[in-house]
Amino acid sequence: MIESFLDSWELFLQTYLAGWLIALLLSLMGVFVVARDQIFIGIAISQASTLGIALGMGIGSWLDVHHVTWLDSAGIISNDSFLSGMAVLFAIFAALLTARRSEAGGESHEAITGWVFLSSASLSILFVAHSPHGLDEIQRLLSSSLIGATNGDVWTFGVLTGGTMLALAIAHRRLLLFAMDPPMAAAVGMRVTRWSAGTAIWIGLVIGLAMRVSGMLYTFGLLVLPALVAKNVCREVRTVFFVSPMIAISVGTIGFVLANHYDFPPAQMTVALLSGLLTLGWLYQRRQS
Repeated sequence: MIESFLDSWELFLQTYLAGWLIALLLSLMGVFVVARDQIFIGIAISQASTLGIALGMGIGSWLDVHHVTWLDSAGIISNDSFLSGMAVLFAIFAALLTARRSEAGGESHEAITGWVFLSSASLSILFVAHSPHGLDEIQRLLSSSLIGATNGDVWTFGVLTGGTMLALAIAHRRLLLFAMDPPMAAAVGMRVTRWSAGTAIWIGLVIGLAMRVSGMLYTFGLLVLPALVAKNVCREVRTVFFVSPMIAISVGTIGFVLANHYDFPPAQMTVALLSGLLTLGWLYQRRQS
């Protein structure tokens, strides 16, 4: 089994590296999401980034780029970077929208999150309903496929992971305080609104870029499942920041090896293993209580 996986290394090198870097990055961001008890914000942001991609593809089909010379010559509409930019833009907008604190008499976080998810899910299909290629792309994003990751993706997520780890090392105490107790953070002088906007933008950026490479299932699964598993075995949130990425990488490695051996999709295999591990954690917690 291991020998077969090593034999596939040369062919799927970018796929494996990108998948592991995405898992590491999302598992770190997921600790923050789980600590704030905003798990379903992740899937709403993922769906919003899908809407951005669908709209970008829709623009390409609606405009006759051959008669808009600057678009055609620059390759903006057909360029993958354009679609990635649209995914990031919509993901950041959704993250900022769902991160806003509900005002007295206003809608709750759950209501806004549900609206973002449902409106994005419906509109993303409508925008590409008459484009067979567009529908195939949306279905690929929803089903998740890591196959096709490039060397550029590996470098992108390597830089994002390094930046995230550096930020956590520098500001981990303030981030923990903001995540666990925003009123206390405000009381000690932290500008909670700015921290909320900053973290929302970073989460939106990460999810938007991850969606283009790994799809919704892998993105959402690796965002929340490792952090939830770690939460069951750790007593402090501080420790979860170390345990969550360890779980993501170890299970991701096992998932990729098993997927290669049994010819299964690596994204689905990894998420299934994490889901099973979380189930075992819940059963253990229930038995202990």
